[in-house]
Amino acid sequence: MTYLLLGLTLGFGAGISPGPMMALVVTTSLRKGLDGGLRVALAPLITDLPIILLTLFVLERVPDWTLSVLATVGGLVVIYIGVEILRSARTATLGGETSDDVSNVNSELWRGVLVNALNPNPYIFWVTVGGPTLLAGWHESNVYPFAFLASFYTFLIGSKAVVAWVIDNRAENLSLVWYRRILVICGLGMIGLGLALIAGFHAT
Repeated sequence: MTYLLLGLTLGFGAGISPGPMMALVVTTSLRKGLDGGLRVALAPLITDLPIILLTLFVLERVPDWTLSVLATVGGLVVIYIGVEILRSARTATLGGETSDDVSNVNSELWRGVLVNALNPNPYIFWVTVGGPTLLAGWHESNVYPFAFLASFYTFLIGSKAVVAWVIDNRAENLSLVWYRRILVICGLGMIGLGLALIAGFHAT
């Protein structure tokens, strides 16, 4: 249950937080409709696997104390993300650029893959938070990492899919209010999770 909740919280926070992928989901949904937005939302399923494998390869070959330090750094990163979400919630919008600068794109999915692959956030997350969490879960049970990944990607992709649906249904006024409220709740949750990660490290 712990790893399911970790995946849920982190995935939901990453899914709704403003950034390159969210901007692309919004703009693609405005231009191409729900189908285009959903394809962009699926991009992490393609780009994240090499990042995860590389992270685990490196982390398995460093001393144990390094993982403890990374867990603490990961807690600080999660707190920082939570603070950034809170700061952005006051001015966050569901609107985006609607210009068609890229007119010859054959697939919104691969555009999302490109944006996510060039975004430093997934690399930072898996090195400081995701990778150590997977290794810790694996040392306890080989089921826990899969529980974490399943809940993480369900809520990461699911939250972006919901945003794409809302944009496609043109409920901007109502969704803007609730979008900002959800950002505040998620930001506070991320800060609490970061503090819990740090406290858990010092307790061991």
